[in-house]
Amino acid sequence: MNSSAPPYKTEFLLGGLLTLLFLLNISLGSVQIPLGEIFSVLMGRHQHSVQADIIWEFRLPKAFTCILAGASLASSGLMMQTLFRNPLAGPDVLGLSSGASLLVAMVILIGAAGSPCLLQISTNPWSVALAASMGSILVFLLVIAVAQKVKDNASLLIIGLMIGAATSSAVSVLQFLSKAEDLQAFMIWTLGSVGGTGWREIQVLFFVLLLGASISFRSMKSLNALLLGENYAQSIGVNIRWSRFWIVLATSIMVGAVTAFCGPIAFVGLAVPHLVRIWIHTSNHKILLPAVMLAGGSLMLLCDLLAQLPGSTQILPLNAITSLMGAPVVIWVVMRTKSIRV
Repeated sequence: MNSSAPPYKTEFLLGGLLTLLFLLNISLGSVQIPLGEIFSVLMGRHQHSVQADIIWEFRLPKAFTCILAGASLASSGLMMQTLFRNPLAGPDVLGLSSGASLLVAMVILIGAAGSPCLLQISTNPWSVALAASMGSILVFLLVIAVAQKVKDNASLLIIGLMIGAATSSAVSVLQFLSKAEDLQAFMIWTLGSVGGTGWREIQVLFFVLLLGASISFRSMKSLNALLLGENYAQSIGVNIRWSRFWIVLATSIMVGAVTAFCGPIAFVGLAVPHLVRIWIHTSNHKILLPAVMLAGGSLMLLCDLLAQLPGSTQILPLNAITSLMGAPVVIWVVMRTKSIRV
């Protein structure tokens, strides 16, 4: 594993990029706020101004959500690519996002068509978040049960893809049977957004990222060993079954929380690990994990900055921006390096 790139220099540069994009994300928007005014508000001055309300109630929560969601998705994608030794594996490869989408579809599409009580539940943001979390948890439990039966990660990958296909089919049936206005509400959720979170949701996301990152860093030895294959990992004393369990658990809780509050966010978990590997030329997860988290947060801030069209009141779907940015970048990386690796 080549780790010739200075890790501290890389993390310092990524941290600086993250800080710059964080300040730009707070400053730019339909109402442009000078950086001097932002620092004054953050230092406790001008707390009763319109700019202070915009910063504290809207832009700071949105910027923190971008950082937490991007770090969670990028680190989850890295772990899935390493676990399955598949460069196309993303954080939703086990069907977690599809499971979340299924229960959200049931809450929005079936709840809206039911009694007034169900309608009230379906329009509550926390009920949507709870439904997404429960969907991810149920799929996670199913994957863990299957993982106890299969011996290799390739079989687990195929089963995860089939679970995702089955839940996506169920969502399609619900969409076909739903009213146009209910379908519109569900489609808006699937487009992804970081603008619907408040400080309570950020506290949940922070706790989930902290828990998932703790498991990830404790699994670094197993992740590095799995790069050379399961047989090698077993030969140096890695318990494959337990390592797989902890890696899947960390991915599940992070992806589930992000999907619950932000919707299914595409591209970030798939592409960021590859972009970081190209930059720092290493497969050592001791360096990769923190770098990928910083890069994931930076990418989400940049995509959100472009989605809100500074100077305009229009806001584009976040998933459209991540895909439009991501596809050309990944193609360029593949063309430049002639191959893509884990």
